[in-house]
Amino acid sequence: MMGLAGASVVFRVDASLQIGTGHVMRCLTLAAALRERGASCHFICRAHDGHLIDVIGRQKHAVTALPLAAAAVAGSSRHHRDWLGCDVPIDAALTIAALVGRRADWLVVDHYALDAAWESALRPHADRLLVIDDLADRPHDCDLLLDQNLGRSEAHYAGRVPAACDVLAGPRYALLRPEFAALREASLQRRARRAMRHVLLSMGGVDAGDATCTVLRALGNLQGFALPADVRLTVVMGPSAPWLARVREQAAGMPWPTEVLVGISDMARRMADSDLAIAAAGSTVWELCCLGLPSVIVVLADNQREAARNLKEAGASECIALGEEFERQLGMFLEGATQRDGVLSRMARAALEITDGTGCDKVASEMSRLTLNDAWEI
Repeated sequence: MMGLAGASVVFRVDASLQIGTGHVMRCLTLAAALRERGASCHFICRAHDGHLIDVIGRQKHAVTALPLAAAAVAGSSRHHRDWLGCDVPIDAALTIAALVGRRADWLVVDHYALDAAWESALRPHADRLLVIDDLADRPHDCDLLLDQNLGRSEAHYAGRVPAACDVLAGPRYALLRPEFAALREASLQRRARRAMRHVLLSMGGVDAGDATCTVLRALGNLQGFALPADVRLTVVMGPSAPWLARVREQAAGMPWPTEVLVGISDMARRMADSDLAIAAAGSTVWELCCLGLPSVIVVLADNQREAARNLKEAGASECIALGEEFERQLGMFLEGATQRDGVLSRMARAALEITDGTGCDKVASEMSRLTLNDAWEI
């Protein structure tokens, strides 16, 4: 087998109202790149509330739904292990059963609740394991590890992965769809305008805490002194967002034209056509960086704090926490960005240095290289 042609790649990944959509979406991006190289992909996902099993199916990948334990449905724990929906040994057994006796060439694991114990149990059922992680807080048994966060290095995983494991660290490996790199030049032309006419608001695919309405209320209260009178707002939501009706009501009362888009497929174009983004500190931040879109990053989960802080230190974004000071701090930033020359252009230049949007191809190439190496060793 040459590279990934004919390879079987299995993804173990979940989405839910608690987990969000980002893990599944970045795995779908990688799966598309692997399919272009001749691989077939099979997703194994638990049927949590807010799952994306139907989205995976519409992209023509095989998908197996794992059952959700009744005791886990109403859980709201912030401990990552509780996001799994069952005990780890049970999940491992169910995943093995979903393989129906077939051995995978690659098993891709993207789940904060899983670690070396689960991965070791799956070892006999896959030739190679790729772990996608953001936390560097637990051991892994894998051949390849990807952590696309700014400031990450191989040293963060020293002693947490086998000595022979290859570590791909940093946003140069960020799993972005190819249209982001394709629209990079067009986005740069927009940045030359140095005006703020279009603001994009995206608080993640789920936004379980209704941060979108919080941001809209803050913008509405700030009104004229923070944004130009002729600005327009675009709000992007996921189809499983629980507060969608409330967001639409809030948008209708805004002092500027405000559209609410749901489940769009042209996010890269929307970003390229914007002058500022207000976004949750999830995987969307790498898309913003690729397009050089200045941004205000809002931390919605503990695991987002480090990336948001690093982006601010790099000058690529402003980072503002939700809370009593959010409206005041947002107003101060917007007033400075609209009244002082160079604020947005400096942010754009810093963002562009972080990633060029070709990380997915780099990861797929590394998987292909390791597959070829194994074939030569045989």
